[in-house]
Amino acid sequence: MIQYNYLLITFLTCFIFTSLCRYYLARLNITHMRKFGYNVPEVFEGEIDEKTMSRITEYTVESSCFGSIVRFVDEAVLLIFLLSGILPWFVGIIQAHNIHFIPAGLIFFAGVAGAGFIIEIPFGLYRTFIIEKRYGFSTISFKLWFIDLVKGLTLSSLLGGILLTSFLALIHYARTTWWFWGWLLFATFQLLVLWLYPILIAPLFNKYEPVQDRELNEKIISIMAKGGLTIKGVYQVDAGTRSKHTNAYFTGLGKTKRIVLYDTLLASHTTDEILAVLAHEIGHWKKKHILKQLVLIESFSFLLFYCAYLLIDWQFMYTTFGFQENVMYAGLFILSALFKPISFFITPVLSAISRRFEREADHYSQRLIGSTASLGSALKRLAKDNLSNLYPHPMYAWFYYSHPPLVERIARLQQIDGKL
Repeated sequence: MIQYNYLLITFLTCFIFTSLCRYYLARLNITHMRKFGYNVPEVFEGEIDEKTMSRITEYTVESSCFGSIVRFVDEAVLLIFLLSGILPWFVGIIQAHNIHFIPAGLIFFAGVAGAGFIIEIPFGLYRTFIIEKRYGFSTISFKLWFIDLVKGLTLSSLLGGILLTSFLALIHYARTTWWFWGWLLFATFQLLVLWLYPILIAPLFNKYEPVQDRELNEKIISIMAKGGLTIKGVYQVDAGTRSKHTNAYFTGLGKTKRIVLYDTLLASHTTDEILAVLAHEIGHWKKKHILKQLVLIESFSFLLFYCAYLLIDWQFMYTTFGFQENVMYAGLFILSALFKPISFFITPVLSAISRRFEREADHYSQRLIGSTASLGSALKRLAKDNLSNLYPHPMYAWFYYSHPPLVERIARLQQIDGKL
């Protein structure tokens, strides 16, 4: 009984602590933005005016407040699932039908995921058709949004079903080694999805085609050759059918790797700016940032899988959350909830690593282009087009930001050029 109490108290303490910390960081960031966010930073003078700064502040505050509400609802739903007796009741219904362990587990996770999916729908609608519309970003029609929703649900159900079926089979038939084979399956699945994403998954939602501007395409090929990068191609995607946000990214693995530029980016940026952004993305690949991130993720997941193996048969864990017997597929869900606070504590570490990778890619772009001026200009335009927060609170940025804050980043780019 003492162990039962300590488990519940420890979980609730960590859960509430991390939730309050997230709320505090969000409020800290909003307060900081409201205090300083109406002043144009020196490095952005001439690019952004006071009117745009006001829109940036309003967009940041509204998005952050809405994000806090969504997070609160998600956490409340999770606690209701864990503490209300819903899960034991649901498992009882499944077991009453004498279903085999694997399909029983699939039904359990389908029910939990389905409830979360339904709860998320109104928030997704509000974010897309109210907030993003209000600030001129969302261009998607309700019909296309619904089609994307159905496609996403079908794809996630198919891929998730395959992965979960395999995982449950390992737990059922390899009782002492399932954690290792499960981790290996998880790692292989991630690599497979990363490899297939550019050629099979992404085209289900957007149209991808080689960059249409012949002169730009020739310059892109030239800069890629200069960087010693051989990939299938540089593509543009019709992101403008859904949103006016601008972006570029590197995706794929092996022969499927490619650089993708939003059509909105191509329409709003100069050739030199596009090439500078491209050089930055090439830097990520040349510095093996994607590989390093994969190694980090797989190493951490290895530890989680082993910890799950050690705890999956712990009877007190089940009785704490209302189960009369050990039901391993329910145990996986409980463990995912128990491990949830861990993600909070490793977030600043992962953020710091990501910011370091971004700085390295910036340096590579400078070496490849010969100057940081075009990259700095591109970042200013990206900030303006996406209404990016130019005044994040230092603690919030340290904790969450995967990229250096824009003002700091652009000032650093200018320092690099000044040292040439």
